Amino acid sequence: MDSKTSIKDKITKFNKSLFNRHEGRFVKAATAALLITALTYNLAFAKEETPTLNQIYHVYVGNEYMGAVDSQETIANLILQKEEEARNQFKELTIDAGANIKVIPELVYHSKINNKETLTKVNSALVVEAEAYEVSVNGKTVAYLKDANEYEEVVKQLKLQYISEQQIEEWNNRNVSNIELQPLQLNENRIVDIYVLEDMKGQETKALPSEILTVDQVVELLKTGSVQQEIYTVQQGDVLGAIASKHNLKLAELLNLNPGLEETTLLKIGQQLNVTAVKPYVSIAVVYENLKEEVIPYTTVTKNDNTILKGETKVVQDGVNGSKQAHYRSVYVNGQQTEVTTVAENVTAAAVDKIVHNGTKVIPSRGTGSFVWPTNGGYISSGMGSRWGSYHRGIDIARPSNYTIKAADNGTVTFVGWDGSYGRKIVINHNNGFQTVYAHLSSINVRVGQVVSAGSAIGVMGSTGRSTGVHLHFEVIKNGGIVNPLTYVSR
Repeated sequence: MDSKTSIKDKITKFNKSLFNRHEGRFVKAATAALLITALTYNLAFAKEETPTLNQIYHVYVGNEYMGAVDSQETIANLILQKEEEARNQFKELTIDAGANIKVIPELVYHSKINNKETLTKVNSALVVEAEAYEVSVNGKTVAYLKDANEYEEVVKQLKLQYISEQQIEEWNNRNVSNIELQPLQLNENRIVDIYVLEDMKGQETKALPSEILTVDQVVELLKTGSVQQEIYTVQQGDVLGAIASKHNLKLAELLNLNPGLEETTLLKIGQQLNVTAVKPYVSIAVVYENLKEEVIPYTTVTKNDNTILKGETKVVQDGVNGSKQAHYRSVYVNGQQTEVTTVAENVTAAAVDKIVHNGTKVIPSRGTGSFVWPTNGGYISSGMGSRWGSYHRGIDIARPSNYTIKAADNGTVTFVGWDGSYGRKIVINHNNGFQTVYAHLSSINVRVGQVVSAGSAIGVMGSTGRSTGVHLHFEVIKNGGIVNPLTYVSR
């Protein structure tokens, strides 16, 4: 198409549009012209020449009057020039520079017009726009694209962050074909929905060419809230906390923005850090369904049994784990799981309880295996181990609230009397592998063969035998070997 044809087409378009929009004005202008013509005709008898009417064109940009010109072609040429300049700068965009221009014709006898002045004003006021596709989120415009195809590509690229192109294709095919989902197979994991969490829409509009972004730019904007990441170069004296604060970030946010960076990382001058806070406009939700087999753990059931000695247990029935097939629906938002619901469960094998009987039978002469503290309070004045060139076989307890000595557990007294350096001593056999020894007593209240219960009084603390003060020497023997009493007894 040559330039003359383009101008002609442009003028034709203007004329049709203007007539429809300003029909009333044209009627008024025509009426005025007829009145003027009639007046002129009546005066023509007194004059030799009749004045002629001239066509002029009033130009508006928006609602602002620019002036008048003597030809529509001058305006059309200017618009075509502006559009051509814009096309050279913004290739592949559909440019329109005359959308907000109005040209109103008028017939006049005398006109004082200045084409150059009017065109200068129009040139300054003209807004060059391009066909665009508006992207809005929750009713707010956030970006412009070239067309609807690019909008669909943006949506696709957002989804590709979290699922594969094949998964998108499969999901789209199911939706388009309205294919009914088949029952899940064991260990199958499929996508049942993927969508933008926010109210994201696109619609045709017009925008300044410089405002129209590429697909990649809009994807980045929607993902992070920014078209371009801001990079900070470390200066001398910089520390991570100060850098974070300077860019309105928390230290944890700064670390997340820079993988590999830790609180203890030593910064180097010239090191570059990403300081762009990620505040996405949209989030992508992906809904999965999966079917998997899971173990049903068995339950341990305990029952008291008075035929079994207290402290002993007996497994009456072994537990067996069961199994089930569980159908789950999971929601992931921006790759992070936010919700899991159980759609259905099918037990394939019931679990078998483990049954354990706990003994409750008490034999007065048999210990429970649980020792009580053998004095009424007091403190450990000497522990077990090497002492004064010899080995101390037990612990010494001194300064109790009273001097009563108590049996540490149920048992049978096997020794009562004097035993050299031990002084007055008592030995109790608990008939479960344990024996306890009580030494340096001032008096003894039990006899050999006597059955005693845990906590019962058996004597009085003293300082007999090789002793430096009133205290109790206490020993624990397990299966014939001396052991540390503190392993089995505490206050």
